[in-house]
Amino acid sequence: MSGLSRRRLLAALASLPAWRSAAAVDFAPVRPGRRLVFPADHGAHPDFRTEWWYATGWLALPDGRPLGFQVTFFRVRTGVGEGSPSAFAPRQLVMAHAAIADPMLGRLRHDERSARVGFGRAGFETGRTAVWCGDWRFALDDGRYRAEVRAADFAYALDLLPDGPPLLNGKAGFSAKAADPRHASYYYSRPVTLEGRSQPVTGKAWLDHEWSSELMPDGAQGWDWLGANLDDGSGLMAFRMRGQDGKAMWSAASWRAADGTARILTPADVAFTPLREWRSPRTGIRYPVAWRLTVAGRVFELQPLFDDQELDSRRSTGAVYWEGAVRLMEGSAPAREVGRGYLEMTGYGERIRVG
Repeated sequence: MSGLSRRRLLAALASLPAWRSAAAVDFAPVRPGRRLVFPADHGAHPDFRTEWWYATGWLALPDGRPLGFQVTFFRVRTGVGEGSPSAFAPRQLVMAHAAIADPMLGRLRHDERSARVGFGRAGFETGRTAVWCGDWRFALDDGRYRAEVRAADFAYALDLLPDGPPLLNGKAGFSAKAADPRHASYYYSRPVTLEGRSQPVTGKAWLDHEWSSELMPDGAQGWDWLGANLDDGSGLMAFRMRGQDGKAMWSAASWRAADGTARILTPADVAFTPLREWRSPRTGIRYPVAWRLTVAGRVFELQPLFDDQELDSRRSTGAVYWEGAVRLMEGSAPAREVGRGYLEMTGYGERIRVG
């Protein structure tokens, strides 16, 4: 099956009768002022409706050739069967997807796993990062994250070493997605350095851990998100919620300098401007694959590793979106590369529905 955006996956679940029945369940709310505590908050938060651990980055093969990679583990509290004593009740689901962006191939390799929690097939831990689905696993042990994926036509085992403490997005980890504080998540990021084993690779990556019970504000069509490592040692996360008119409904960014100091930026500090579109030959969807990103007065141009980084899962859930490796360029005549990251764009086909 095709890979899924972490939020588009939830949108697909929203159309299922069992998922709709979860409306009567009291999911834990996200509230401002709640202090994130580590290492406990590295683990799962099963009282909340949705949660994901999301790692993206660039790899360098021994010959210097670049690859993009992405792995995401979702935990979903369905609200179904919570009063049932049966071990078969799907109270919690774990889903995972992974992808490799190879410019030599010119498209993504991707795969997916999903299972209800229990019977050893899937699970998660609270208090520390450990989540698995079948033989796929993501865990934090002895200060290192370990990502293990065995897909149909690719596999990897990556060690990710955090470059510093968690970067708390928003107000001390309370990340607003709209002016209405109901639409928020608890959210932190970690720039990481990585290496692989069987075929030696090195690189830089970005880890997001986010949990919530309601995300999408009314009128939102989709979002554009970037996580990036800059060559000067700083790290940047920026996103915008996009309305049906294509304009920003809400924007935010977190910028950690090389010395570890962090700046949390407001909507007025962040602007995404599309520069060039690519039309998918499979779906007909047009994506702005090149961007001008302005953050606190600094201007970057985002250029894709290659254009065709669309993920199409219509055969399973109907989710179609773009998620891929990008270069950050700065200056002019000529522009120079100053960083690398991952860009996610949703809602350029059908409107998404989350929460």
